[in-house]
Amino acid sequence: MTLTLSDIQAAHERIKPYIIKTPVLRLHNLEEILGCEVYVKLENMQRTKAFKLRGVMNALLQLTDEELKRGVVTSSSGNHGHAVAYASKMLGIKATVAVPDTAPPFKLQKIAEHGAEIIPTTVEERFKLQESLVKEHGYTLIPPFNDYRIMAGQGTVGLEILEQLPDVDHIFVPASGGGLISGIGAAVKEMTDGVKVHGAEPANLPKFSTSLQNGELTQVENKGTIADGLVSIIPGEKNFPLVQKYVDTFYTVSEEAMKKGQKLMLMEAKILTEISSSIAIGGILNGEIEVNKKDKICFVITGGNLGFDQLDYIKDTDY
Repeated sequence: MTLTLSDIQAAHERIKPYIIKTPVLRLHNLEEILGCEVYVKLENMQRTKAFKLRGVMNALLQLTDEELKRGVVTSSSGNHGHAVAYASKMLGIKATVAVPDTAPPFKLQKIAEHGAEIIPTTVEERFKLQESLVKEHGYTLIPPFNDYRIMAGQGTVGLEILEQLPDVDHIFVPASGGGLISGIGAAVKEMTDGVKVHGAEPANLPKFSTSLQNGELTQVENKGTIADGLVSIIPGEKNFPLVQKYVDTFYTVSEEAMKKGQKLMLMEAKILTEISSSIAIGGILNGEIEVNKKDKICFVITGGNLGFDQLDYIKDTDY
């Protein structure tokens, strides 16, 4: 199996009743600062306040009645778990979420609010734990990224961007395990050759950059990052070949740059984003990513699930 454009188009039709077609906005007041035409795809306005619901709904809606009856399990640092909990509650099924210790309390609260069972774990052990829960209880696994159904659902973001901004030149996508960027990459590149797709990941966790350089999946040292939505230490094995095929460039971005990006979005664009969502904007702002003045660039704002405590680390940040 692999991921096709028809898979993504079918996913879009399947999930339409359950998601919001989020807006693409032009942010004129950021253009002089960033040095390009600035557009944002606002998945922080999605139900559950993040793009993850797209992939989760596409996966759940393809399960059999027997699979749904057994309940589902996943591992997540927050937004994917939130989406699984929300969708499972809507469908009336049991959900269990293995949550690594990097997850912020605000996201844990959202998972719990929808009635999912939360089991603590670590970034390194989370996938082993979810597999053991599948074996022990017979749950159906809903992976956060390493799944073609998930990728197809996330790829619907790319379909919508091309519809809403057909003359876009570049799309920047935050990347963790690779579900979103592989889906968007496949959707965009199978529809047009004229748009560049770029990934951005924390410099502290350069799993895609390292794997692409090595030509094979490579696990990187877990140095930690303030971007709690981008904590994967190795790309998904199903995601990586699609990234190799469809993604033009991968950038690594410093912790300081991400802080600047989040503060710029809050203070100048008046948009509250997770720090993970601001990674490419911060990279440009901090001179770590180069762009051209005439480029029409769409930044995928992946989520907006954060508490006030998570704004403390940008109080003294200058942008």
